[in-house]
Amino acid sequence: QVQLVESGGGVVQAGGSLRLSCASSGRTFSNYAMGWFRQAQGKEREFVAAISRGGDNTNYANSVKGRFTISRDNAKNTVYLQMTSLKYEDTAVYYCAANFGVYYGSERSAYERWGQGTQVTVSS
Repeated sequence: QVQLVESGGGVVQAGGSLRLSCASSGRTFSNYAMGWFRQAQGKEREFVAAISRGGDNTNYANSVKGRFTISRDNAKNTVYLQMTSLKYEDTAVYYCAANFGVYYGSERSAYERWGQGTQVTVSS
């Protein structure tokens, strides 16, 4: 059973940076693609970024392109989301998710395992 645990959330001023981490356990990490999603209060969960199994291909939502970077370290069973130039509208609970295959797209339903989420609050 795969378990995903996010960390690194917090409160940051607009324009600042944060790095989120998601540690995985239970299966061979390099066998599955990973994604980050977020959910702001009162809104639906939305795609942020995803990365292929080997880490050589990435995918980003337009709203974060150029500001956020997804990466992974398969030796550490961890995926990261480096967030820079944070905006108030980036405030949300951020979730990492696993697709037990090759999919690293934006479709939420394609991801089969989810973490519990970590809160990111950007103050203006």
